[in-house]
Amino acid sequence: MTAASGAIAATRALEAVMRRDRGRLIAALIARLRDFQLAEEALQEAAISAITHWGRAGVPASPQGWLLRVALRKAIDRFRGAARADKMAGELARLAVDEATETEPEMIPDERLRLIFTCCHPALEPKSRVALTLRSIGGLTTPQIAAAFLDAETTMGQRLSRAKAKIAAAGIPFAVPGPEDWPDRLASVLAVIYLIFNAGYTAGPEVGHDLAAEAIYLAGLVNDLHPGDPEIEGALALLDLTHARRAARVGPDGATVPPHAQDRALWDQRAIDAALPRVEVALRRGRVGPFQVQAAIAACQMQMPPDWPQIRALYDVLMRLEPTPVVALNRAVALAEGGDLPRALQEINALGTALADYQPFHAALADVLARLGEVAQARAAYDRAIVMAASPADAAFLQQRRDRL
Repeated sequence: MTAASGAIAATRALEAVMRRDRGRLIAALIARLRDFQLAEEALQEAAISAITHWGRAGVPASPQGWLLRVALRKAIDRFRGAARADKMAGELARLAVDEATETEPEMIPDERLRLIFTCCHPALEPKSRVALTLRSIGGLTTPQIAAAFLDAETTMGQRLSRAKAKIAAAGIPFAVPGPEDWPDRLASVLAVIYLIFNAGYTAGPEVGHDLAAEAIYLAGLVNDLHPGDPEIEGALALLDLTHARRAARVGPDGATVPPHAQDRALWDQRAIDAALPRVEVALRRGRVGPFQVQAAIAACQMQMPPDWPQIRALYDVLMRLEPTPVVALNRAVALAEGGDLPRALQEINALGTALADYQPFHAALADVLARLGEVAQARAAYDRAIVMAASPADAAFLQQRRDRL
């Protein structure tokens, strides 16, 4: 093998390992080093060394173990070169033992659940939780995350640095929460995953990375690492059911197509067939939570025709769990779809102050007014909704509705 072909083979092998196992390696390093930034830098230095060593000597039998050992060695070198080294003799000895251990891939402890809960700690700002999760678990680069959220690369880099510094300064534990804190902390994790999914759902693949698929991967990872939790199962089912319709969301004319009018031949039936039983299993566990109810609503909306009375009843349950104006709006929409337009309009109007800056409020108001024959008011509501639309496809759909008045 020539030097050039060896380098190419090493690079390909490294890319495959980092794509598949980076999150697990980072989590294992953070568990040992208790330092996000040092773990990232040590792994990056180990990856650079791998190109040279693997290109010359061949890819090792356990590339994951090789990277972990070399990254630990890089971190130890940094500790020894620091002024605080004399205060860390015990820690250095422990790391040296880890570094000297021959590590097979299956022997690397999977610390990713601990890492996810650390990244999504409530002490961090919501956007920082999202960014840190994508960087640490998903392996996205800072430019990719910045592009996804329309931030400058330097701004996103600073956000990530501040988040890592806060974890260290505040002593945020690298740990899975205990039973007493589990519901609230899990809610934070699932909220972050849902934010990532919504960002991908709105932006589509144009940002260069499919954030919706990334969110489904994260939800599946949490489900694998902590099986049997109904809220995790519900969240994964909700994302799968929503993402299964992605190919049918926009019609040939570039306008959004609502679920009941979509071409079902374009739906991902395998994802649907996997998600629907998961909803049933989660609900049968008897610990109902918001994501389970939303998944059940998504399943009802995909029936032909949609079961609007059942959807309305599910929103009643969701209102007890999450009594927010947005849930109340969706409940009113279900009421309108079920035929009770006057009452739906009354409930929507009652939300006017709370949801004045929420685009779906104006779209829902316009639709109900149009059905009731209030043409002038419907046009005004459509105009507001079109201006506030999150995507050109949504704006085109609303414009079509307005033009029919």
